[in-house]
Amino acid sequence: MKRYVAIIAIAATILTSGCSKDKPSEAGAESSAAEKPIELSYSIFFPASHLQAQTAEAWAREVERRSEGRVKITMYPGGTLTKAPQCYEGVVNGISDIGMSVFAYTRGRFPLLEGLDLPLGYPDGITATRVANQMVDKYEPEELQDVHVLYLHAHGPGILASKKPVRSIGELEAMKIRATGLSAKIVSSLGAVPISMSQGETYDALQKGVVEATFCPVETLKGWKQGEVIDYVIDTTAIGYTTAMFVVMNKTKWESLPQDIRSVLTEVSEEWILKQGRAWDRSDAEGEEFVRGLEKTFIELSADQQQAFIQAMDPVLEEYVSATEAWIRFSAQCASSSSSSPCWPARRCWA
Repeated sequence: MKRYVAIIAIAATILTSGCSKDKPSEAGAESSAAEKPIELSYSIFFPASHLQAQTAEAWAREVERRSEGRVKITMYPGGTLTKAPQCYEGVVNGISDIGMSVFAYTRGRFPLLEGLDLPLGYPDGITATRVANQMVDKYEPEELQDVHVLYLHAHGPGILASKKPVRSIGELEAMKIRATGLSAKIVSSLGAVPISMSQGETYDALQKGVVEATFCPVETLKGWKQGEVIDYVIDTTAIGYTTAMFVVMNKTKWESLPQDIRSVLTEVSEEWILKQGRAWDRSDAEGEEFVRGLEKTFIELSADQQQAFIQAMDPVLEEYVSATEAWIRFSAQCASSSSSSPCWPARRCWA
């Protein structure tokens, strides 16, 4: 727990280096009931059958209900409008008005928010979701200034699902493991080989032997049917990481909305933080039940091996500390530069 607090404190410090968030304009008069509804497109990378997509669908319908029909939201699940890695930029560029995807799918685009995904032993999805929202709400990171953040959510502790048994770190040597974003560093620290891909690509990769295992929350074994193509579930919750996900809106679209509509979106989004976190925990429970029904084998690591896994994460945590310290220095250099813009993004200076 002390390590958890220390790392989050470092992340909190670095997040303050961003520019202050612009306040939304008050432009736009209240719409009358006779006007056409405000139509919004929502790109989401989860398939429509996934509980997270269904929870997002419920969010959209609740926004429509509370706006008394003045807002209409069209869902585009399964990456049909923008693929998972392009979803965020798709929102920035107006391809979709709203988008949900994973920060880590665009590696390097959100270096500060990688701190949320550290292998700190998150106990559940609700905790991970609350931490993500509290950090972003409090510190308003510069790397999210080109969108309006509705809310974030994050899955429960990541575990290792494998085609072969693993009872010690030594058995991971040279194993090809699907991992995305920061979890790729976790894999490397364990002596395995990280292979980056989205969840939508993982089923086929496991089935064809492109990868031998995947780091994931238990829920993916049902939600993405990956339980069908693995044989073992290894309890690595001692180093339980999460993957933070965004629900963001095009900034220009947000600022064009009437104030009362923005209030509806904000209120519903605040309520959905808990709903989305609970959905993750429900998904984990259903995922475990699904895999047990397939009679797959669950492996619990010995106390000694759990400690070995924890110690193996030290380089990941130390690298993050070093990177955040470097970010502070670069941000200070950017802030003191001769750029004509008073809010010149430190991210571009870093790049």
